[in-house]
Amino acid sequence: MLQHPTLEKLQELRLDAMARALQDQLDSEESNELDFMERLGLLVDREATERESRRLRTRLTKAKMRHSAAVEDIDYRHPRGLDKVLMTRLIGCDWIRKNLNVLITGSTGLGKTWIGCALAHKACREGFGVRYLRVPRMFGELEVAKGDGRYGKLLAAWAKIDLLVLDDLALVPLTDGNRRDLLEILEDRHGIRSTLVTSQIPVEKWHQAIGDPTLADAILDRLVHNAHRIELEGESIRKSKGASSRSRTAGG
Repeated sequence: MLQHPTLEKLQELRLDAMARALQDQLDSEESNELDFMERLGLLVDREATERESRRLRTRLTKAKMRHSAAVEDIDYRHPRGLDKVLMTRLIGCDWIRKNLNVLITGSTGLGKTWIGCALAHKACREGFGVRYLRVPRMFGELEVAKGDGRYGKLLAAWAKIDLLVLDDLALVPLTDGNRRDLLEILEDRHGIRSTLVTSQIPVEKWHQAIGDPTLADAILDRLVHNAHRIELEGESIRKSKGASSRSRTAGG
């Protein structure tokens, strides 16, 4: 058997994982007990698995998420009103397949951004393209893009993303330009792509927080009516963990 030429051809064809799997089989006496189709199946599975791992790493890199969070690590024990039944449905990612939105609200320290990133991470694992944007910085990026001619190109790129995460909506007052930018982003995505928004402000107060009544109506119409809501409440997780740590240090 011409082993080395076969390995070299696999590498030339960029089937590196398959080449490594073949080398492992050649080095293992146990593989001799398998028939041809079994050995071939193992080679193909190895290549497919490693290719999907590379694609996932690429999606996560492009997402630029604030937290490396996973849905398996979500804490349901802390009393913050997190509905496990709803979360189970969202973790399945059907809401993205149906082009629906998710709105996560609650005061600081309750894990809004972390939960959003966990759902976005799961979306990446399901094969969806994701992009995380912190809203105040997003508006700044758009202002720069208007100045250097990239504005339309940037909006077009965001419009193609399966799940856009907008973190900290209305953390600071919106200017007229901010409102119009937000409307443009949501108009491009309405009914076509999914958007996940986090905010410290309850959804019922978003209209007032956005400012201009006409633009607020248009923005909320494209964002709220086809959305699942996660409304967190209770004591800050960061505060409770800090208090627990101090208690243990004090011998409590």
